[in-house]
Amino acid sequence: MAELLFETYGVPSVAFGVDAAFSYKYNQQLGICTNDGLAISPGFTTTHVIPFVDGEPVYKGSCRTNIGGYHVTDYFKQLLSLKYPHHMTRFTWEKVEDLKMEHCYVAPDYALEAQLFQKGTKEAEDKTRCWQLPWVPPVVEEGPSEEELARRAAIKERQGQRLREMAEAKRSSRINELENELRGLAFLLKQLEQVGEEDIPSFLADTGYASKQEIESAHAKATQSLRKAKGEPKAEQVESDEKIDLSADEKFSLLSVPDNMLSAEQLKEKRRLNFLKTTTEGRQRAKQKRMEEELERERKNREDEERRLANPVLYLEELHVKYKELSEKVEQRKRLKTNGGNTNGNNLSGGVGRGERLNAAQRERMRLLTTAAFDRGKGEDTFGARDEDWQLYKLMSKDNDDDDDEHDPEEVELTRISSRLQEIDPTFIPKVESGTSQQVVEVPKFRPLTKEDFQVLLGVERFRCPEILFNPNLVGIDQAGMDEMAGVSIRRLSCDSKDVEDRLTRSILITGGSCLFPGISERLEAGIRMIRPCGSPIRVLRASDPVLDAWHGASMYASALQFPSQTFTRTDYYEKGEDWLRRYQVRYSL
Repeated sequence: MAELLFETYGVPSVAFGVDAAFSYKYNQQLGICTNDGLAISPGFTTTHVIPFVDGEPVYKGSCRTNIGGYHVTDYFKQLLSLKYPHHMTRFTWEKVEDLKMEHCYVAPDYALEAQLFQKGTKEAEDKTRCWQLPWVPPVVEEGPSEEELARRAAIKERQGQRLREMAEAKRSSRINELENELRGLAFLLKQLEQVGEEDIPSFLADTGYASKQEIESAHAKATQSLRKAKGEPKAEQVESDEKIDLSADEKFSLLSVPDNMLSAEQLKEKRRLNFLKTTTEGRQRAKQKRMEEELERERKNREDEERRLANPVLYLEELHVKYKELSEKVEQRKRLKTNGGNTNGNNLSGGVGRGERLNAAQRERMRLLTTAAFDRGKGEDTFGARDEDWQLYKLMSKDNDDDDDEHDPEEVELTRISSRLQEIDPTFIPKVESGTSQQVVEVPKFRPLTKEDFQVLLGVERFRCPEILFNPNLVGIDQAGMDEMAGVSIRRLSCDSKDVEDRLTRSILITGGSCLFPGISERLEAGIRMIRPCGSPIRVLRASDPVLDAWHGASMYASALQFPSQTFTRTDYYEKGEDWLRRYQVRYSL
């Protein structure tokens, strides 16, 4: 710095001093401290302890640590950012500095103060401060009035009536078309009966149909479509089923003939017809079952819709209760299938597992599989060599096992209720299966922000941040605190005189911006008293203006008449060099 000032800027002379020493001398002039004492200055980035003997600083007994107000602010900013990560942009350096000077304090006993906040007592609540961030309440949308609801309902009713009228008109038009088509087909069949066999092809060529059967099929389809359009019950279907049964009996008449009365080709045809009949009957049963299930589902949907329109709230509550009961039953049944009668999963109570809980059809199939290869007396494997083996194969086939195809009615009902809840309740979250258990898919629930979401509570942070001045280990700095530094400076000067220790502790001045925390004087005095002998005189004083006293002291020093003789001139710099500057020391007592 001297090189820059002298050689670049041409400064005639310069004097160097320590801010803590200037503040101590200024407060000595004000009568706050004596000639002998300690100056403790927790500054911005460092903390100094300088002993004074006979009004002059003794630098061989001074101490320094790399901890100061900057580290307190930075630690405070880190704690707030971790506690409120969604408000990190609010924690600017200037704002955190203001919060530190306004709310932070030094605890008399850090451990007891932390326990107080950990227990959450009333005293801890009183010590907690709240910083309210800017917040604008969201605009609350008012619900529609009764008149508006009535108007919307009337509009909806008119729209529904219009749609019903359009559907009815379309249905009437469709019925008329089908009736005209039926009359035309009936007239065509009546004419066809009067036509001779040799004239039928020429007659059909003009109608667009290839055969009489095609006309009858079109007539049957039109009749069925007309019944469906009119909404008539399907009682007439019995007659057609009887006709189908009669034609089927005629088609499969060979099956009623004994095998000994048939030739080899007829036996082969009989087996083919038997397989075809079995397949046809199975398909008919499955189709009938699907139709019945569809009718039952439509009936339940109509009943549910009527109940929902009568009382929507009660209907929704009943659906939720029923869904919960059925889901618990289904889950318990699956758990039993997996673990049997044992509830702890160890299978030590004699319960059977999933592989052993077979129904009658599954047990019969298992018996057939295990005995098919050894049911001919000698144990040789000849299964599949005969045509009768294929009948056994059909019995073992899963497709012909009606018991396996049937679903659990409770599971079917649970699926129906789940889909219904998804339609009418947007907040409903169904359960999904994962292996043998069910897990709830949790989705984040959003809520509007409130005033409390924009509040920053300052609790333990108020005294935790200034504590690093006495315990730098909290921020990873392995150095001594302010009270320990005072003890080190006193021990370094104790060898010069026996009574110097008591003289130093009678006037301990703290200065600098970081000594403005409430409670720092009491905490420093308690810390020094713990390292000093019992009964030692200890008095901790605060500077009149901890922030500006260093400037006032330097101003008073520069205004003295003897100040020019204490400066380091440019001539001294060029003649004596920078090595002499290293030994330069200003005298504060002018």
